[in-house]
Amino acid sequence: MDARTIAEEMNRRQFVGAAALTAAAAQLGLIGSANAQAGTAKTKELPVIKPGTHTSFSSLKQIDAGVLNVGYAEAGPADGPVVFLLHGWPYDIHMYVDVAPALASAGYRVIVPYLRGYGATRFLATETPRNGQQSAIAVDTIALMDALKIDKAIMAGCDWGARTACIVAALWPERTKALVSVSGYLIGSQEAGKMPLPPKAELQWWYQYYFATERGRAGYDKYRRDFSRLIWEIASPKWKFDDATFGRSAAAFDNPDHVAISIHNYRWRLGLADGERKFDDLEKKLATFPVITVPTITLEGDANGAPHPEPSTYAKKFSGKYEHRNIEGGIGHNLPQEAPQAFAQAVIDVGTY
Repeated sequence: MDARTIAEEMNRRQFVGAAALTAAAAQLGLIGSANAQAGTAKTKELPVIKPGTHTSFSSLKQIDAGVLNVGYAEAGPADGPVVFLLHGWPYDIHMYVDVAPALASAGYRVIVPYLRGYGATRFLATETPRNGQQSAIAVDTIALMDALKIDKAIMAGCDWGARTACIVAALWPERTKALVSVSGYLIGSQEAGKMPLPPKAELQWWYQYYFATERGRAGYDKYRRDFSRLIWEIASPKWKFDDATFGRSAAAFDNPDHVAISIHNYRWRLGLADGERKFDDLEKKLATFPVITVPTITLEGDANGAPHPEPSTYAKKFSGKYEHRNIEGGIGHNLPQEAPQAFAQAVIDVGTY
């Protein structure tokens, strides 16, 4: 999971207490309802999308992009406005299995890539570091855009995917038409990751500290499906997913680089693993927590059991047209799969800003 509190990643001293309280309240489903900072009327309402209607993607493709051969799903007209749907950990492209066809039916060209370490995506060279740092994953997205000859797209994501979408929007605004981000502004830095949180907030990151050990790496490798299912249950306590739903996503964790990428991501955040020097300049820019200038809608579920910031703490990080939407109905961390209607509608609406 990826919703590290804004207290940890921006102005720690100002926000640390509020973040801990917010995370605790979120686990009890106590975060309030709609909180629009700059509301805009919806333009085109989608037909009703029932979660779980779709179980697969009609088109799966492969393409060389940067250091990867990327597996991705594609839907919709080739000449439609483009939207990238970016998944997180421990999830996969099925996070968007109901969102993608809805957006395709609305005329969008939808690209849903497997991140490095997931599903059909593979490294082109054995010597390439199995690096999970935030800027590397964002560069993968730009490389995929280049390989597909896509100049500009809406970036939309949840968990690691939301962080990646935020980074692309912040560092490459000329490539980003608009942004949809679950749990808001998620850009981090190693320096911020060194700052301690109150004990209750630290408890929510138990798996991060487990992954810092060799026992944790071996445990995740051996029990990756059991481990991931536990994370799903904690992060979305009111989502009654079935075995088949989990199994479709869990197949993506059999990727030979999945454990290495996952462990490196969390160790890098704590400063326990080095990144690649070629990303140093990008990380320096991200460590300033740059303001995102493109039109943005942020989303939050009312029953998100994962650590996540209070929306008021990140609203000022978006200087373009901006709106926050709280999604009610027992919606947990995997908002696109649990509430595909709300997510798809946000993509359509932000595209008109």
